[in-house]
Amino acid sequence: MTLEQFFLAHPRAALGLSGGTDSAYLLYAGLRCGADVRPYYVKTEFQPQFELDDAVRLAGRCGVELTVLRLSVLEQPAIAENPAGRCYLCKLAIFGALTERARADGYPAVLDGTNASDSAADRPGMRALGELAVLSPLRACGLTKSDVRALSKEAGLFTWNKPSYACLATRVPAGMPITAELLRRVECAEDALFRLGFRDFRVRVCGGGAARLEVAASQADAARQMRRQILEAVRPYFDTLLPDAAERRSE
Repeated sequence: MTLEQFFLAHPRAALGLSGGTDSAYLLYAGLRCGADVRPYYVKTEFQPQFELDDAVRLAGRCGVELTVLRLSVLEQPAIAENPAGRCYLCKLAIFGALTERARADGYPAVLDGTNASDSAADRPGMRALGELAVLSPLRACGLTKSDVRALSKEAGLFTWNKPSYACLATRVPAGMPITAELLRRVECAEDALFRLGFRDFRVRVCGGGAARLEVAASQADAARQMRRQILEAVRPYFDTLLPDAAERRSE
């Protein structure tokens, strides 16, 4: 199946737009296929501001209005307690709210940007998508992450080479309660490192006021050379940055 065939079968759909590469291309492709695709962004404590900014920018470039839904996932104790299955619970809450609003707005199908490279074994939130009958056109059409990046570059989308970004809650180890203040510190620390020129990295919470920096292999040398600047950038948010930055792991 091609995306053209998918949107011919689903000409009116709501899309969970995350601000990332995959959902950005799906919005562009759906509109180009002539479908009525309405983008929604669900803003929780787990999404950093730059993701919303990118979603707004992308929707504007595509000539459509972005609907922003506000949802406090930390009001749900089962999520705030940060159990091993938190991702499933969070995805269920986010897409549950999106699905309810989309149906009220007259959109019978709800889409997300999961692609054919995404493994269900690595993404427990995909189970929630299945339970809510959310459709993943990129995955259904066999489009991998590399395919989506190439097609996005060809389309001139600024998101074509944007690093994959997992929500802020993934910085907190399972079992450690998540608070809005802790997430704020992570977001501020990562913003400071963005300003130093780092792109594909994570600031991982270790507890006791400490954190660890994980960077992509391509920026490992820069992280070692800029150790002093990194420490100064992170110090307002974490007392200790553990030594020897680790290579960023996938999520």
